[in-house]
Amino acid sequence: MAFSEKWLTLREQSDHASRDSQLLAQAIAVSGENPVIVDLGSGTGSTVRALAPFLPENAKWRLVDNDQSLLEVASAELAERATLHPVDIADLDNLPLQDATLVTASALIDLVSRQWLEEFAERVQVPVYFALSYDGVMNWIPDNPLDNSITEAFNNHQRNDKGFGSALGPDSVSVAEEVFKAAGFEVFKAPSPWQLGPTETELQQALVQGIAEAALEAGEHDALAWGNNRVNLAYETECIIGHGDILAVPRNSELGAQHASN
Repeated sequence: MAFSEKWLTLREQSDHASRDSQLLAQAIAVSGENPVIVDLGSGTGSTVRALAPFLPENAKWRLVDNDQSLLEVASAELAERATLHPVDIADLDNLPLQDATLVTASALIDLVSRQWLEEFAERVQVPVYFALSYDGVMNWIPDNPLDNSITEAFNNHQRNDKGFGSALGPDSVSVAEEVFKAAGFEVFKAPSPWQLGPTETELQQALVQGIAEAALEAGEHDALAWGNNRVNLAYETECIIGHGDILAVPRNSELGAQHASN
């Protein structure tokens, strides 16, 4: 599943503001002194830009995405420190995990299936930092009588197959916690909600258009009317769109062992 460069650019500032800072710091700490980071679904490089200021200059990146043009955007500032891997993430056998020290992804695991996540957890032997996964929560001010039914329809749509089998959608963080614990990881998690206001009018408008289209496909017949109303009111609307971050660390690593002993 691919996303447009325009959408990825539009959401990046809110993504960076929403990441849980403590979990980000922990992910940096467990990446090691000579980080080799595999970024799944790299897009235009939002994860790179979120982590790079805190990493040593010798950090190396393996950027994985099925869109070559997005990979080239993501690697522009990394030069020889990045290798590009135009791979379908659903193809676990071809993910470049060998000798990595950290695996990252942003806004990804709500799109994958439980089976994909279980098979991934069996293969990876290093810390995994998955941020900004949608958790099913939407709150709007001012409210609209259709908000609850739109959210329910959208959440149902999020569970449709996105190229990996039935998607985890709003259950992604809780399922990931369960899956990684079962695979022998120590799991840390934190909320990372988008908190949008009138200064994010353009993002809100693009967001509600996407939500409305998905809700309509899921059977909510008034979805487009709801979307048009929200687009028109975006300049005075505040909303919270729930997301969660998760860091899974093998129990035999320094951070996992330290936490287990506390």
